[in-house]
Amino acid sequence: MGIFNIIRRVTAPLLVGVALLLSVPAHAVLPDEVLPDPKLEARARELSQELRCMVCQNQSIDDSDAPLARDLRLLVRDRLKAGDSDSQVLAFLVARYGEFVLMRPVFSWRNALLWGTPAIVLLLGGGAAVVAWRRRRTDAKELTALTPEEEARVQTLLAGQPDPGGRDGA
Repeated sequence: MGIFNIIRRVTAPLLVGVALLLSVPAHAVLPDEVLPDPKLEARARELSQELRCMVCQNQSIDDSDAPLARDLRLLVRDRLKAGDSDSQVLAFLVARYGEFVLMRPVFSWRNALLWGTPAIVLLLGGGAAVVAWRRRRTDAKELTALTPEEEARVQTLLAGQPDPGGRDGA
């Protein structure tokens, strides 16, 4: 029984490690796309991680197998080979495809409402909750306060006398 415990203690972490290694996302860059210059290739891979696949929409072009993503990867590499800086490559692609091509769009006045909507909704919801709470508190105060006639009637009923209003509890 002792040997089985040893094997189980050794193999369990090994299997977890292998599973973690195999779960690393695969990149869709094909061998014929790779640039011979390692520095340019590293820049291209970094830029490819920042660009959204227009077909997949939740993947970068580096991770996507879509034909459009391949075209964009090749375009990025062509622009880098032509001597463009990273910002020039991104500006070129934004001019061609719009800001949606960026995985992390930049804040600008054109998209300020998009960035600010969650905060606006939270503020409006919080304000509505405060107004409702205050209204409920004042309504509860108004309900608990008795008019002088009601107060006199309560005192009469508590004293055991017949109700002067003709309603003696029946």
